[in-house]
Amino acid sequence: MTLNQEGTLGTLREQLACVFRWMARLDLHEAAANHCSVMTNYREKKFLINPAGRHFSEIKASDLLEVAANTEAEPADIDPTAWAIHGAMHRQNRDIGCILHCHSLYATALSCLDNPELPPIEQSSMRFFERFSVDHNFEGMGLGDEAERLAAMADNRKPILLLGNHGVIAIGPDVATAFDNLYYFERACRYYLVARASGLPLSPVSKEVARLTAEQWDDYIKMGSPQAHLAALMRVLDREESDYRS
Repeated sequence: MTLNQEGTLGTLREQLACVFRWMARLDLHEAAANHCSVMTNYREKKFLINPAGRHFSEIKASDLLEVAANTEAEPADIDPTAWAIHGAMHRQNRDIGCILHCHSLYATALSCLDNPELPPIEQSSMRFFERFSVDHNFEGMGLGDEAERLAAMADNRKPILLLGNHGVIAIGPDVATAFDNLYYFERACRYYLVARASGLPLSPVSKEVARLTAEQWDDYIKMGSPQAHLAALMRVLDREESDYRS
């Protein structure tokens, strides 16, 4: 077995289960829908994903299903759109370790705008300056050709794919980085939409300053800030909801 760089299968299960619990705590989920996955075996294109109908707040490590992206038949107990989107992305993109898809409030609100821009008005938005993609071609739920088209847009250099009229996909080489990307993108969308709702003029920084700040974010990420973030979230759950590891 060739596991991804995060380590054992058990560790991957616990990390992804932690992310599900925190997505529920932070209201990044929607009902018992949305879906997240992490690659477990790059050679065999196997990944873990949540079963259909399970609320994010109740997901445990043992609940996650391991499936192969190259499987022709749709696996049982997985939402059809989850299988289509994650299967396509893991088949097409070997370097993407983790995929988080949700309909979070502020990112989804941004996706509904005619011009879903994210100007560099504060540090979180600068993290994604020139580093997120927007899909303007919503053609229904992510099934069939729609899923393959979205998968072709995925790129670790632009770790956020904003789905017009739909929601958001955050990716990363590992669970910690993907969640960190989702967390800060949602915060950036929130700051922007709240500032815009004030009706007062925005005050974006220059492109040069925005690019510099994005590079500084890169330095923090290389130093392990996403891993420290996830480790802290796991410690909180260990005190308050330790069953996520079971």
